[in-house]
Amino acid sequence: MAKKSHLTKTQLEQLKKHLLIDRDKLLKTIDNLKAQDPFNDPDYINDNAAIDTDVREQIGHDTVEAETKTLKRKIRLIEKALKKIDLDTYGFDEKTGKPIPFDRLSIVPEAKYTIETERKLVK
Repeated sequence: MAKKSHLTKTQLEQLKKHLLIDRDKLLKTIDNLKAQDPFNDPDYINDNAAIDTDVREQIGHDTVEAETKTLKRKIRLIEKALKKIDLDTYGFDEKTGKPIPFDRLSIVPEAKYTIETERKLVK
């Protein structure tokens, strides 16, 4: 049986809006990163650059890939939170089932755990 949300309708709407804005920002950041990826430069394939240039391009590409991976992970957390809002299961600690306080969710709306649980998991 699903728990009744401890969050008001207004709080849920506010958090959902925050999540949607965060997701849009992250998607735009990913687009900007991809545009900066040296491997996406049309001249890259035909470029016979010096070895030091190739190394810089490889490092630039690896950096973009790592940052993109991190951002995509956060997007998945946001999408999971949005789905939970739609299913009326949002705002509960995934480990203990305890309500996650609104103050925490307003700072980290994709939070899966209360601060107490998060601390125990980090140890």
